[in-house]
Formats: sequence, C-alpha cells, structure tokens
Amino acid sequence: MLTYVIIGVIAVVVLFLIVVALQPNDFRISRTATMRAPAAAAFAQVNDFHHWERWSPWLKLDPNAKVTFSGAPAGEGAVYAWDGNKDVGAGSSTIVASRPNELVKIRLDFLRPFAATNTAEFSFKPVGDETAVTWTMFGQKNKFFFKVFHLCLNMDKMVGSQFEKGLADMKKIVEAESGRPVLEVTN
Repeated sequence: MLTYVIIGVIAVVVLFLIVVALQPNDFRISRTATMRAPAAAAFAQVNDFHHWERWSPWLKLDPNAKVTFSGAPAGEGAVYAWDGNKDVGAGSSTIVASRPNELVKIRLDFLRPFAATNTAEFSFKPVGDETAVTWTMFGQKNKFFFKVFHLCLNMDKMVGSQFEKGLADMKKIVEAESGRPVLEVTN
C-alpha cells in the first residue's frame, strides 16, 4: 500500500514538472482603452514620468513609495525609480524609445519582490477623433521559478486589471484636459 502511495506522489510530481517545463518561455499582457482625446494628450502622460503619479495604478497601492527621477526630463533616456511596500516592490523604468504620438517603449528592471527585466510599450493609434491607447508588457519567463509562478497565478488577470485601472485614470485625465466630454459607462 505504501509503495502505491509513493509511486502516486512521484507520478504527480513528475507530471507537474513536465507541465511546468512545457510552459512557453515568454509572456505578453496587453490592454487597450479608447480615449476621446488626441494622441498627443495621451502620449504626453506616458512620455513624461512626472505625470505618472496622476494615473499609475501602482502608485495608488503605495502612496508613500519613494520615487526618484533621473536622466532626460522626458522621452528617451528618462528614468523613473521606485522603492515601495510589498505591493509595488522596487525597480526602475527607463524610456528606451519614444516616437511622438505613436510609441513609448520602456525597459522595466524589477529588483523586488524578485529580479526581472521586462519591456513595456504604449502605442497610440488615432481612430477618428479618438485615440486607442494600448499598454503592453512582455518578457521572458524561461527560469523554472517564473514558469511555476505564471502557472499558479493568472498574471494576465492580475497585471491586466492594473493596466485597465491605469488606462481608465489616464482616460479621465486626457479627456478632461482636452475639453471633450468624459463618457462614463455603467453596467
């Protein structure tokens, strides 16, 4: 009887290891919001880290996080570093590419709760008199720990919900500042 239990436990462990090993090596999380404002208004919110405190969902999780700015004042070369509580961790963001009203690409260097380097992109696409803003984060999860982490926690849902909050707050700001009416959708 004990032999069958041990064989069963080993089989479950081996199956779990196989499932983890077969997980993809990369991930991609993306959300889009349409804003009744020109692309320049949304671009300005992203391209200058000094504006992020107005709409970043993570700064709301820890209003006491220590934030520092360095490098260029905005655009390529601008650096934003944070050190906060367990909800926001510590790390830095560096704008590595900036195409006015089209794209902002950011290198994310996480230090805590775990070390990782990912990429975030914001794209801005005019749609009539509105702008579709897409916030995407992607990177590698080729280490076993990260594959287990992504398998056990739904990162798309967790991070995606924060993207949705951030984009909703950015939408309110850019629509209010552009003078266009803010349309609220209720369920």
